[in-house]
Amino acid sequence: MAKPDQNQVIRQLPIAAGMLAGLLLFANRVLTPELTENQSRSDALGVIVCAVLILVGLLWERVQPEMRDSVELIGTEVFVMKPDLPEGLRAEMAWSSHILLTNTLTRSIVVLWEGEVLLRRGIMSDVTEVGIGKILTRVIETQKPVYLVDSNKYPGKIEFNYFPENAQAIICQPIAPKGVLILGSNTPRCYTQQDENWITAIAEKLSYALSQETQ
Repeated sequence: MAKPDQNQVIRQLPIAAGMLAGLLLFANRVLTPELTENQSRSDALGVIVCAVLILVGLLWERVQPEMRDSVELIGTEVFVMKPDLPEGLRAEMAWSSHILLTNTLTRSIVVLWEGEVLLRRGIMSDVTEVGIGKILTRVIETQKPVYLVDSNKYPGKIEFNYFPENAQAIICQPIAPKGVLILGSNTPRCYTQQDENWITAIAEKLSYALSQETQ
């Protein structure tokens, strides 16, 4: 079911205001029988302001892209950690996963480290075993993330059967050197560059915490 974007009108407001003001300036210029020097300066300033408004609107569209269709994920809400984890590491992973769930469109999270599942949080399918398929193997070996922007178009999505079957986007972010942070969303193409930077930073923080605890 499509979820309406509440910010669409606000995003388009600067563009509309800039275009309307520009048209009014043009009409005023055409209808003025004799231009004064002061009016010419005012018109020039008005044109600059209109251009800035339109530019701000276009930049806002780029930074906060229009919300794409989201779906209600088919699955169960879970929050499971490996039982024998140190208390400090449990707190670190709880905080990191909370940040991702509340500040991005992430709805499902799995943390793998040395082949073991340390965390499953969010909406999950009935499959509890997390297998390491071709995509995760490549992420670990190359230490480069993989982003399935519209996972329904990727046959490799089958290896993420522990996520809801209708998950719309998936990111596999390496936790150097032995793990992967796997995120699922209910919205295709939902992760912005800023989101990806956040995910990278959190993975690096988890890498440090895990390395310290497993030394």
